[in-house]
Amino acid sequence: MEIIIWLIISLLFIVSFVGLIFPLIPGILLIWAGFLLYVFTIGENLTIWFWIGMIILTAIIFVADIIANSYFVKRYGGSKWGERMAVLGVIVGAFVTPPFGIIIVPFVAVVVTEYLIQKDGELALKIGAASLVAFLSSTFAKFIMQMIMITWFLISVIF
Repeated sequence: MEIIIWLIISLLFIVSFVGLIFPLIPGILLIWAGFLLYVFTIGENLTIWFWIGMIILTAIIFVADIIANSYFVKRYGGSKWGERMAVLGVIVGAFVTPPFGIIIVPFVAVVVTEYLIQKDGELALKIGAASLVAFLSSTFAKFIMQMIMITWFLISVIF
């Protein structure tokens, strides 16, 4: 039975990375489901430091998109509406030819929004590119955080 539990935990961890490409899949929640499945079925407790670390890393993952998006769009002269459209574009883009929709739709939404606000096509393209960089950098950051969480879990369980 323990082998089946470990297979399910492994599957949860693997599918959590699909959430990086398809934002509708709650990757971080799948990782937590793996942790909790381990604790409640195999029955071994994890240290308080493990849980504190996981809470901190989870918080970082949740704000990674917001911080990266705000930083890059503001840095290149974008407006609050540009920031909002980038976030909305990621959500809508998840439904439009995934995984490419989450790259193309926010870019187009930001470019159109910033062009309408600033009336400068070159600046709008620059801000749109900044939103693309923000998305890619936050996705990379989330990948690293998820790898750290899973590695920490495995080290805690094995040692």
